[in-house]
This record gives sequence, structure tokens and C-alpha cells, in this order.
Amino acid sequence: MNIILGSASAGTVSLSTVFFSEVIGTAILLLLGIGVVANVCLGKTKGNAGGTLMVNWGWGLAVFAGVYAAYRSGAHLNPAVTLGLLANGATEYAKGVNVTATSTVVYLAAEMIGAFIGAVLAYVAYKDHFDQEEDAATKLGCFSTGPAIRSYLWNLITEAIATFVLVYVILKFGETKTEVGPLAVSLLVVGIGASLGGPTGYAINPARDLGPRIAHAILPIKGKGASDWSYAWVPVVGPIIGAVLAGLLASAF
Repeated sequence: MNIILGSASAGTVSLSTVFFSEVIGTAILLLLGIGVVANVCLGKTKGNAGGTLMVNWGWGLAVFAGVYAAYRSGAHLNPAVTLGLLANGATEYAKGVNVTATSTVVYLAAEMIGAFIGAVLAYVAYKDHFDQEEDAATKLGCFSTGPAIRSYLWNLITEAIATFVLVYVILKFGETKTEVGPLAVSLLVVGIGASLGGPTGYAINPARDLGPRIAHAILPIKGKGASDWSYAWVPVVGPIIGAVLAGLLASAF
């Protein structure tokens, strides 16, 4: 089953193709996603103070681009999608890609590496603005998510709920006659951001938060401050819980 792009070519797809497809697609997703946050939040940009909806749409269009870039691998771009498929009992991650322990690791590793690369590229694109930004929290907020009100349990629940919606709807789209295209997934992400993004910034993707957070910790960002590792587990564990529950429930109904 190819959840995102049902038109991907049939036949066996090598794991090396899966790896590079997911790396490139996830890197593009994070480059454009972090890019829109930087454009809105950093000073002296053309999009400064563009608002939350600009961020929501930017992430949605980032998904749109990333999905097309990663069509060969089924365009998971998100460990939550991969794990949701696994919990759903899928036999293929994409057409020609069997579900095995090895293929699962390849998807997860590629998504993490791609997210890190995308974050680095976004930093390079906005380097002058990062250098001139004085607020360390704003810089970190471009890379990773953070709660509006810090309450680990409720932040975890919010991320689980939002990711449940993402994965459950994607799985149900995959059962329709024409499956689902990039535009539908993109609009779903915009909707989740607009409706459920307020409490935590809607990571809904462990790689989306952890990969850039690692990049923030490693990169020589002027005046960057700490990477808030005490919160980092929430946007990883929450989406995994939501994805697994979505996969199990989608298979039951």
C-alpha cells in the first residue's frame, strides 16, 4: 500500500532507494518548514510577523513538496507515519517495499537524517538573521517546538491527539479508491496546525523536532542558548503514542 502516492512505480524498490528518497523528501520538508518559521519569527526578514496561519500554510506546502520529492518510498517523511503503518498491520510500506525490521530501521534513520539536513540548510539560508536575532528562545523556536504552557503530561496528550488525527486520516485516505494525493495531506497538516497547534506547536513528527533540535545543539549559532532537552522527549513520545493508537484503531474499523 502506498499511502501518499498510489501512482508510484510497481516492482521491488531497493532499500537504498527508500533511504535516499526519505532523506531528500524529509530534508525538503524541514528546510521549507523551518524556513517559514524563521521567516515569520526572525527580525528583518521579508515575512516577519506574518502570523500563525502563515506558519500553518508554510508547513502544509512543505509537506506538499516533500511528498513529491519522496514518491519512490511512499513519502512517509515522519516516523509516526511509518510506525502507524506498522501498527496497522501493513505488509508494505510502499509499493514494492515489504515491511521488515530492516526496512523499518531504514525509514526511521532516513527520516531523522533528512530532518537534520533540512534544519542545517534552513540555518544556512537565514544565517544573517540568526546572527542578528538577540532572543535565544526565538532562535530555538525556529528549529524545534515548545509548549505555550509547560505541562509535560498535557503537552504529551496534545501531541498524541494531533498525531492520531494525522495518521488515522492518512490511513483512511489510503483505503479510498484513489488513495490520497499530496494536496490532501498538505491540507490535513494545515488543519491540524490551525486547530491543534496552539498548545505545543504541533510537532506531530518525532524527526521534525528531534533532528532540528540536534542541529540547534551542534551548529555554531551566535547566542543560541540551550536546546531545551528537558522537553525534547514530549514531541517524540507523544507522536509515537498517537501514531500507534491510530494504526491499531484504523485496523479495527
